[in-house]
Amino acid sequence: MSIIKYTPFTDFETFPAGLRVFQDTVNRLFTEPNGRPWVPAVDIRETENDLILKADVPDMDMKDIDVRVENGTLTLRGERKFENETKDGNWHRVERSYGTFQRAFTLPETVDVDSVKADYKNGVLTISIAKKEVAKPRQIKVQVSNN
Repeated sequence: MSIIKYTPFTDFETFPAGLRVFQDTVNRLFTEPNGRPWVPAVDIRETENDLILKADVPDMDMKDIDVRVENGTLTLRGERKFENETKDGNWHRVERSYGTFQRAFTLPETVDVDSVKADYKNGVLTISIAKKEVAKPRQIKVQVSNN
């Protein structure tokens, strides 16, 4: 006797397209908080002297952004608030995501956590962390002997 896997929703593919969209929406509501989570995009690059992190946090006030370094972890928290008050007209489409976010990054031991600097300009949060002197590359002159 062969084992047959029970799949009760195999006929679901034949449902009308409207129900498919409804199913996708319901699935998204249960898997993502507030329907669409918002997490700012981040770029991290390393220079000779610094570790630099840039996060896109447009349309936010600095008072709504929290940057912390604790136990070798850099944490960004914040909230982008929805401006639901409109004096004239109605919303036709809302595609940008709103709400709270949190991102955490493990820092290498080669950075000096006491040297963290944050700057916010044109919707971009830039965090710079200097490297420890031990981690910076050094050039060593090699002596050549003529034997």
